[in-house]
Amino acid sequence: MAEFTMELNDEQKEVRDWLHGFAADVIRPAAAEWDEREETPWPVIQEAAKVGIYSLDFYAQQYFDATGLGIPMAMEELFWGDAGIALSIVGTGLAAVGVLANGTEEQIGTWIPQMYGDPNDVKVAAFCSSEPDAGSDVAAMRTRAVYDEAKDEWVINGTKTWATNGGIANVHVVVAVVDPELGSKGHASFIVPAGTPGLAQGQKFKKHGIRASHTAEVILDGVRVPGSCLLGGKEKLDERLARARERARTGGERVKNAAMATFEASRPAVGAMAVGTARAAYEVALDYAKTREQFGRPIIDNQGVAFQIADMRTSIDAARLLVWRASWMAVNGKPFTAAEGSMSKLFASETAKKVTAQAIQILGGNGYTREYPVERMHRDAAIYTIFEGTSEVQRLVIARTLSGMPIR
Repeated sequence: MAEFTMELNDEQKEVRDWLHGFAADVIRPAAAEWDEREETPWPVIQEAAKVGIYSLDFYAQQYFDATGLGIPMAMEELFWGDAGIALSIVGTGLAAVGVLANGTEEQIGTWIPQMYGDPNDVKVAAFCSSEPDAGSDVAAMRTRAVYDEAKDEWVINGTKTWATNGGIANVHVVVAVVDPELGSKGHASFIVPAGTPGLAQGQKFKKHGIRASHTAEVILDGVRVPGSCLLGGKEKLDERLARARERARTGGERVKNAAMATFEASRPAVGAMAVGTARAAYEVALDYAKTREQFGRPIIDNQGVAFQIADMRTSIDAARLLVWRASWMAVNGKPFTAAEGSMSKLFASETAKKVTAQAIQILGGNGYTREYPVERMHRDAAIYTIFEGTSEVQRLVIARTLSGMPIR
């Protein structure tokens, strides 16, 4: 087990600097264009693939970093470049985590490479959990998967929404209800390859921020997938459902559902994304405050501005430390006894919203225009308090964990 440290080692620093260079030289110059176009930035994803950033090997190296800092360090640097483009680059990772968290070794080896493609033919993947009437309330999920034993196939029907890369993905990881009586414990995850009959893209959303990232509905109408596409396999599913039924009858240990296992693994990474956006806005504001003069002196010479800068940096550093702690705990098998994963996501996402708003205020009228990037950063930051569990849900998770009470 690696000791917790606040210092990156030489190899991690080298990777960080490489990612920072890519973010500065490739992502940032393209950010405004793809935000305006509201389209997937395929050329940038391909560039990321060519240098090895958008690849299974790179993701695996960071995911299995013994210190736990590989993924948050990578996320912070890429999202420092631009949140919309970065999400297009890393969005496949959520589907990959879904397979890693729930799949067999064979499924991991088969499907994750297909999520990325190769530098000459890049692909993306989508994780499909949310529904029109089931966002934070996963127990309200209606998408059904029914097993056809005669054909060893699962038949899936339903509508997913808010799916990053939904409809354009080469691989969709779909969470569906297999036992309605068990509520959220009766869910399972399935692989649905592109081109599967009955799989279609629904509405593509026009969003407030992260506009370079494709977000859409996914329609599943009589979709049939082989039994081998059930993540973890049917034997494991049957065992899990049996434990859930026994717990429902007697009140035993909690059984996690497939979607929650994915979100728990990814929450610190979302916190790191928020840290990257907040840091980017802070740096713009600091530079502006040092060079912008009013009344014959730089505006940072006024306490009202200087104190804001101090608070911004303090909050960013605190958020990063919470993210790093949770990431280290997760990779070293330390249980989140105080919901440390949710803490990191909550604090970092709220910090990003606040810091980007402060940056606009410091830049004044300039900050409100698209001539400066803080306007876009502020729009982008709003998503962090919403996706993969709203701030309210994170507070609920933390409060339940601390109290042991079923707070609603």
